[in-house]
Amino acid sequence: MRLSHFEAFAPVCPRCRAAGRGEQRLALAAIEDRDGEVVREGILHCPSPECRQEFPILDCVPVIVAEVGPFLSHNAAHLLQRDDLSAALDSLIGDAIGPGMPHDATRLHLSSYARDHYGAHDAAETGDPPPGAALRCLEAGLAMLGGWRGPALEIGCAAGGVTQALAERGNGLVLGVDLNISMLRLAQRVLATGRVRYARRRIGLVYDRRDFAVPLARPEAVDYWACDALALPFAPDAFGLVAALNVLDAVQAPQMLLAGIAALLRPGGGAVLACPYDWSPQATNPIAWIGGHSQRGERGGAAEPLLRDLLTPGAHPMSVSGLSVAGEIESFPWRVRLHDRSAVEYDAHILALRAG
Repeated sequence: MRLSHFEAFAPVCPRCRAAGRGEQRLALAAIEDRDGEVVREGILHCPSPECRQEFPILDCVPVIVAEVGPFLSHNAAHLLQRDDLSAALDSLIGDAIGPGMPHDATRLHLSSYARDHYGAHDAAETGDPPPGAALRCLEAGLAMLGGWRGPALEIGCAAGGVTQALAERGNGLVLGVDLNISMLRLAQRVLATGRVRYARRRIGLVYDRRDFAVPLARPEAVDYWACDALALPFAPDAFGLVAALNVLDAVQAPQMLLAGIAALLRPGGGAVLACPYDWSPQATNPIAWIGGHSQRGERGGAAEPLLRDLLTPGAHPMSVSGLSVAGEIESFPWRVRLHDRSAVEYDAHILALRAG
């Protein structure tokens, strides 16, 4: 955690906010390991006598969620998984544990996201599809939006490559937030070393270790935190730009996410959304889906017009105030590599939004 970002964004206690106890700004209670302004290990805490919740900083990632205990328990495999093993030992352990286990799931996700975010810099990169799908979505949205001023936030930053791109294209501080500890750890390592190291899936349980340098335009402007997209610990009007790529259909309450983005943006600020409407009941209760059901209704189950209604004041009973559509692309290709012979292909709906 960069102290500059902690001071600038002044996170508040999400537990107190959820309980209606007001905006309690978190304090830095302890630093166990640091490198200059980067806190590698430490503790944040809520000073409220009614709360006193502690929030750990692990591998440079502050964990700022409302329920710390359940989060750490649920993510124990990510938190305790080693990332310093040789390729041979990592392969042996992966073979021994087998498919379908947390270790394999983590390697698979890191393979897809790290390859897409950073694969363009890998001199040995081969095969189809080309990496950089998330970045192309961002660029398409920013082209419709135009410039922005002030800090930027990426919700659902995954391996962190798009967050780095935001820093390159802007001049303020940039923050990426996600709940996947393994992704955030990789992103922080890239930030600290200027290198990407991950296991790229070839087929089945066969992975090839990739380790290469990546150019970082403004690493000092970037940080990565573990935060819940629906309970972000920031004050209103904190950001000039918010990006949320492939997030809207991955949260429990999509309309709450839209309202949260509206609250975080400064007047005149902008947002870029990209969504393939790949709804899953494991992530979102079908009643909260934006389209994808109720085909007998007025919109015939279509997602795109319903989302437009939600972003147009008065067009829907649950319309989100404070945002307007500045531009959109209904179908934008987003391909994610799974292994040498497989990729997932989405058609993302990209929206450029303006606040105010």
